[in-house]
Amino acid sequence: MTLGPATPLAGPAAPPLVPTPEQLAWQEAGFGIFLHFGINTFNGVEWSDGTLDPATFRPARLDARQWVRTAAEAGAQYVVLTAKHHDGFCLWPTETTAYSVASSPWKDGAGDVVAELAEACGEAGLGLGLYLSPWDRNADCYEQPADYDSFYLRQLAELCTRYGPLCELWFDGAGSEGRTYDWDAVMDVIDRHQPDAMVFNMGRPTIRWVGNEEGLAADPCRYVTHSTDISLYDDGRTELDSAAYLPPECDVPIRGDWFWQPGNHDTLKSREELLEIWYSSVGLGAGLLLGVPPDRRGLIDDADRNRLLSFAAELGRRLGDPVSAALTAEGDDLLADFGRPVRVDHVELREDLARGQRVDGHEVWADGRLIASGHTVGVRRVHRVEPLTVRELRIRLTGTGARLASVNAAGPTAGPAAGPAAGPAAGPAAGVS
Repeated sequence: MTLGPATPLAGPAAPPLVPTPEQLAWQEAGFGIFLHFGINTFNGVEWSDGTLDPATFRPARLDARQWVRTAAEAGAQYVVLTAKHHDGFCLWPTETTAYSVASSPWKDGAGDVVAELAEACGEAGLGLGLYLSPWDRNADCYEQPADYDSFYLRQLAELCTRYGPLCELWFDGAGSEGRTYDWDAVMDVIDRHQPDAMVFNMGRPTIRWVGNEEGLAADPCRYVTHSTDISLYDDGRTELDSAAYLPPECDVPIRGDWFWQPGNHDTLKSREELLEIWYSSVGLGAGLLLGVPPDRRGLIDDADRNRLLSFAAELGRRLGDPVSAALTAEGDDLLADFGRPVRVDHVELREDLARGQRVDGHEVWADGRLIASGHTVGVRRVHRVEPLTVRELRIRLTGTGARLASVNAAGPTAGPAAGPAAGPAAGPAAGVS
């Protein structure tokens, strides 16, 4: 059921841009795990210059199934792996360079991290995304743009054709400030081989970077934009040819670093910090990509895993058994009737996005009292409210053609806890439409 004020489109204005089915599915997925892993892991650095010895890459117990199991238990719907970071070291046996796992002692040079992760994701039903840095500090041809474009396209084609369906291709702008790549050719490869994959932030993007590495969106969280942020190291923005529907993804590491580093356990974010990040990303209608890097064993660090699962369990306790409301229009308001008195300390609203993002503002009223308000609803908006017992809520929307798909409530007397993705997108409104 989708209800809202039946406000006609004003004048001759063009209707809002709408998501593709693939974009909407990605938005519903909501929560992913970012796996930074590579030669940097074994050398105590975040960025390296392409000269580290491949012989230093030697995970003794690499287990991609443990990575995927951890992600799934935390409620993530997909993972993104740094198949090649800025150093140029490739986690698959590419034909383009010797600077890869094929030159390492791991599995006597016969290993393929991307293949092992792809197999694990397929078994678990998680989406697989791959990060392929445009900047390459190892490739001799990098300073010859045409030659490097050809080199890069071959790497991308290998990743797009060897490992099954990809849900996301992640193009990091760091290090590429001022550099122009052949993005038309890049998109031709993606269109041919992975047309359903989300394209992060560069080329012809279908999702965009939120603009910080703290994992924080803002209200309003707009899905339509004319430009994108590219890098933390460049204040400029890339202007798009025209406005595009580009929902944001918020990326943030669980520690102070993206790659696992020895001795930085004191930077591990607390459960409460992770919860606040979730409320400020997924809870504001954005996506969250949380960095949880494998360590030198090739496993998710025990401390990181425990913290991640503690966060997921608490989120599940808070949101895991929602009560869905029946929606009816009453004048300019929506009446959300739960059918019985329910104890509430969280309210989740979901917008009907099939006709584009239209909600500009919203208010939630209980017994004549305003309990929550804001701008964006989007794919989901989660409000924390003072605990109260209600049978119904009144919702007031602003925005031409604004409509909701669902209203859900969760509270301290909810039933058995589930993980934060006990349904689409790590949110509590699984299956409601």
